[in-house]
Amino acid sequence: MTKIQFADRADRKAVETGNAFAPKFDDRGLIPVVTTCANTGKVLMQAWMNAEAIERTIETGEAHYFSRSRQELWHKGATSGEYQLVKDFRTDCDQDALWLVVEQKGGKCCHVGHPSCFYRSIDVNVPVAGDTPPALKTDDA
Repeated sequence: MTKIQFADRADRKAVETGNAFAPKFDDRGLIPVVTTCANTGKVLMQAWMNAEAIERTIETGEAHYFSRSRQELWHKGATSGEYQLVKDFRTDCDQDALWLVVEQKGGKCCHVGHPSCFYRSIDVNVPVAGDTPPALKTDDA
């Protein structure tokens, strides 16, 4: 059970320009969060938070998410040692997306062993063939 209280979203101007945190959760009680590296600025991952994950992140200074596959709170690094120490926590203009800036401990953010979950690139400015999906190129972004 969470104890965090969020601001009311009834006043659009207050949501967009005010100083009260009023996150817009989806119908599952989740909000997307993008996480970037405090040292490099690179995107590390995109995940989801619920009210409890937001509360735990604020209280501990370590990133907590909601795992949609496991349907449970996920303290990043609790089992892997790859903790994320929060340096900045932001919301966008209409408060329907969040951004964590973190110090990634252990060096590997992605569960398959890469520093970022965005380790594959998709070529652009190339013809798209209807019978073949675009190819992915792997790097250690």
